[in-house]
Amino acid sequence: MSNFKIVSTGIVAIALSLATGCTPTTPHDQNTSEAPAAVPVQTTESPSPTASPTTSGQNNLSSSDRQFIKEAAQGGLAEVQLGQLASQRGTSNAVKQFGQHMVQDHTQVNNQLKQLATQKGVRLPTSIGSKNQQVKQRLSKLSGANFDRQYLNQMLQDHEKDISAFQTEAQQGQDSDVKAFAAQALPTLQEHLQQVRSIINPGSSTSTPSSTSTPSSTSTPSSTSTPSSTSTPIPTSRPIPTSTP
Repeated sequence: MSNFKIVSTGIVAIALSLATGCTPTTPHDQNTSEAPAAVPVQTTESPSPTASPTTSGQNNLSSSDRQFIKEAAQGGLAEVQLGQLASQRGTSNAVKQFGQHMVQDHTQVNNQLKQLATQKGVRLPTSIGSKNQQVKQRLSKLSGANFDRQYLNQMLQDHEKDISAFQTEAQQGQDSDVKAFAAQALPTLQEHLQQVRSIINPGSSTSTPSSTSTPSSTSTPSSTSTPSSTSTPIPTSRPIPTSTP
């Protein structure tokens, strides 16, 4: 009987040890299951910084460059429409030909500007704007020599303003591509301005070289001053030795 008690107590002790040995494993499993839960939290944060450079990279163009592109687009569309109006309602052949020339040149410039705008992500305006629309309506009501005069005066003002804006962009612009476009279009605008001036005032083209020749006339008085140097005592010194003998 004593042996039976010893065996029974031993079985109870083994059972208790097995019971106590199983209980710590469960909290240990809970701790290990909580550890990987923090890992996906870190992985969700990693892709967020990669998306920020893409959005910031689309806004590299400055506000001044964007404004220049939009204003140049509106001005170019206006020059084309006003050129078409001049080729239809113009009285003199010079005005008609100049209007056709404006349509051709500004259409090419507008196409170059469209390519630049697509590269820079700028949406160009599709209308000529309220101010240009008022000019177009005012000119469309005119005819004859009055139309020619008003159209040429408008082209004179527009091109003087455009040349100033394109020169400023070519020198002070921030984007190299926009600056290159402005510098490339400048000779065309300057040529248009010279053509307008020659049509408005044909004598101005002939008077401009005369202004260049005026400095040469200013140099002629210097030649008139040279005879005064010849009247100096150089000839008087020669008759003196002849009178001595």
